[in-house]
Amino acid sequence: MKHFTYIEDIETWQKEFSFSIHIKVRFSETDMFGHMNNTIPFTYFEEARIEFFKHKGFMQNWVKPEHDTIPVVADLQCDFVKQVFFDEQLKVCVKANSVGNSSVDLHYMGLNEKDEVCFTGRGTMVQISKQTGKGVPWTEEMKAKLDCKRAVS
Repeated sequence: MKHFTYIEDIETWQKEFSFSIHIKVRFSETDMFGHMNNTIPFTYFEEARIEFFKHKGFMQNWVKPEHDTIPVVADLQCDFVKQVFFDEQLKVCVKANSVGNSSVDLHYMGLNEKDEVCFTGRGTMVQISKQTGKGVPWTEEMKAKLDCKRAVS
């Protein structure tokens, strides 16, 4: 497998994922060559990220109109390892790799039915105030729920 700047040791990195969702590749997500369009993993990342945040108990508050904070994507990247085709069942994993004051670096991994890595990715999410647009620090409880092994400054 090729080297990714955000992955130090691929075997250790893979073992650290504990949350995943299953997604079936729809026909509309493929191109004229029959393989998954290169924009689609970003949609899968979003779906996995939302379910991850629901699982952690964050989304329930963020979607309330009276709640002041929301998550926004600061950056997002995807690296492609294997082709994916229509009707394949994928397991899309997400984990919090590191947490900052108001940000979290999320990592993603897409596996096919043979548990082969098809794509990887990472992205920074920032919790901001709807009123000011400025970052809002994670509470200690939220940091604990993110269960990051290391913090970023």
